[in-house]
Amino acid sequence: MQAGGVSPMGMPPGPPQMVPMSKVELSIQAKGLRDRDTLSKSDPLCIIYMKETGNDRYHEVGRTEMIKDCLNPQWVRTIEVEYRFEERQMIRFSIFDWDTKSTNPEDQDTLGTVECSLGEIMGHQGSQLSKTITGSGVLLIQGDEASASKEVVTMNLSGADLDKKDFLGKSDPFLIFYRCNDNSAYLPVHKTEVIKKTLNPAWKPIIVPARVLCAGDHNRSIKIECHDWDSDGTHDLIGECYTNLQRLLEGPGTTNVYQFINPKKKAKKSSYKDSGKLTLHSITVHVEPSFLDYIRGGTQIHFTVAVDFTASNGDPRSEASLHYRHPGVDNQYSMAIRSVGEIIQDYDSDKLFPALGFGGRIPPNWTVSHEFFLNGSMDNPYCQGVEGILQAYHNSLQTVGLYGPTNFSPVINHVAKFARAHQDGNNYFVLLIITDGIITDMADTRKALVDASNLPMSVIIIGVGKEDFSAMEQLDGDDNRLSSGGRYAERDIVQFVELRRHLGQSASHSQFSQARLAKDVLAEIPQQLVSWMRIHGFKEVPVGQSGSVQSDPGTGGAA
Repeated sequence: MQAGGVSPMGMPPGPPQMVPMSKVELSIQAKGLRDRDTLSKSDPLCIIYMKETGNDRYHEVGRTEMIKDCLNPQWVRTIEVEYRFEERQMIRFSIFDWDTKSTNPEDQDTLGTVECSLGEIMGHQGSQLSKTITGSGVLLIQGDEASASKEVVTMNLSGADLDKKDFLGKSDPFLIFYRCNDNSAYLPVHKTEVIKKTLNPAWKPIIVPARVLCAGDHNRSIKIECHDWDSDGTHDLIGECYTNLQRLLEGPGTTNVYQFINPKKKAKKSSYKDSGKLTLHSITVHVEPSFLDYIRGGTQIHFTVAVDFTASNGDPRSEASLHYRHPGVDNQYSMAIRSVGEIIQDYDSDKLFPALGFGGRIPPNWTVSHEFFLNGSMDNPYCQGVEGILQAYHNSLQTVGLYGPTNFSPVINHVAKFARAHQDGNNYFVLLIITDGIITDMADTRKALVDASNLPMSVIIIGVGKEDFSAMEQLDGDDNRLSSGGRYAERDIVQFVELRRHLGQSASHSQFSQARLAKDVLAEIPQQLVSWMRIHGFKEVPVGQSGSVQSDPGTGGAA
């Protein structure tokens, strides 16, 4: 029977047929990459692109971490994609030697590509698919269905009497955790920090979801390797041991003191005992609510927009300006507002959104302001829905003079003030900053973000135009934790995206580009919200009265 048709027995039509879809995790490693660096080895990073059904364009779905000085990388970061059996989903793996701070792959040296279908990967049924890389090397790809486990494991581990690996020093140890998959192959899933010059390291608490550590299976084998870090990327294996979550959950004691065994040393010396010991000091497991659990429990997401009114955007009356408004066509600013706002507005009950501007000269005295309201009000920044934000933005282009400089910290601190006053788990704040240029108050912005990292808020930065935004990358803490004045951010709260990477080649692609932009800039919000809830003790869904966060007449504005 077709969906929505009449059943053979004359019964009412059934519900529409659901398209079968699963989440799968792709684990990637490469061997024998080209060396593009003169004085060292390549620093490989892999970007994964997927072709949309019915569309010839590939779009980015994820990136691995960059591994320094390595021609045989085994990336730890997995890429999650949606798997549909009934579609031929084409994937491109592009490998780059990532030598610059730019987020744009066009600024990097390419090491080669591989194209295949997702079905080809999953058809290997848990084993690795091997594909030759154009140029040099082999790419090994494995796909596994993502576990639905919500358990999160937190454990404290230390090492003792590790082997000395450095000629003039001790060792610089770090741990890599491997999960045993269904084909008995071990894939890296978590890496600790490096602790310099010690044979008795105590690592920071290790927090990892059980679905990552062991696919939610408490009896699945886990391998732990201890390595000595070397600056040239040739990390030396100190030793390895094996366990599982079931055993770890027995807690501290002789059962969870492990010998690090180095297979090569063991094979050479009959008198060999071990290369050090690993001791578990504590472990807890809790069920972490998902993003949707918090939303269903009443958590509201409050959305604030901040728009760049600096002179580098160009005169809004000129077609060359980034603020120029073609009749019936979104410019880059309005496209960014619409893309993000139309999704976030569904999670805010009153649909009232503050809209700010910075870097402009405002009437009546034409003083430069880095925190003015787009709707022209002096004490109420709220706009009704996304269309209200867009209307206020378009009107302000007629009344605000473009000037400068490009300061982010005032609008970040503006939203942080309201996030600081609402830390009950019922409210989460998202600030969208749209800008065409490099930040001129970088030190103050870093401090504002580090201060805000312990608050229920996230910051999205969208770069418009053709500026070099490489300096922005230091604010996005995906790979390196943001710091200011010796203090580190409690968590990563920033997502930076260059709009030009999402623009279609023609107007017919505008809707596709808008959807891609929204997907990329909002992808980290659920995890950032959940991480704040976990860190601040909201491990059960808060139950309380949430709603609009009203402006403060004394400061003018809200978030």
